[in-house]
Amino acid sequence: MSIVDLQACYGVAPGHRMQWEEAQQSWVILYPEGMVKLNESAAEILRRCDGFQPLSAVIAELEAAFGESDLQADVLELVGAALEQGWLARL
Repeated sequence: MSIVDLQACYGVAPGHRMQWEEAQQSWVILYPEGMVKLNESAAEILRRCDGFQPLSAVIAELEAAFGESDLQADVLELVGAALEQGWLARL
């Protein structure tokens, strides 16, 4: 698994695009080889990975928005998987 740094800024990788897909009624990541349909949780996390704020701020924002605590492990798992798949990049 990729090492995820809480102080790093992550964003959609070059050659990829995240957008709302009306036909799928969900957020997707588009890339030359295909498309990934995101579930609601993944979309909420990845939409906040804008390349400008550190991952620790993304986690704090998610916890505040949803009134939850201890989301760090889930976010780290998703971001690590997205890095391995090439959907996200450290910016």
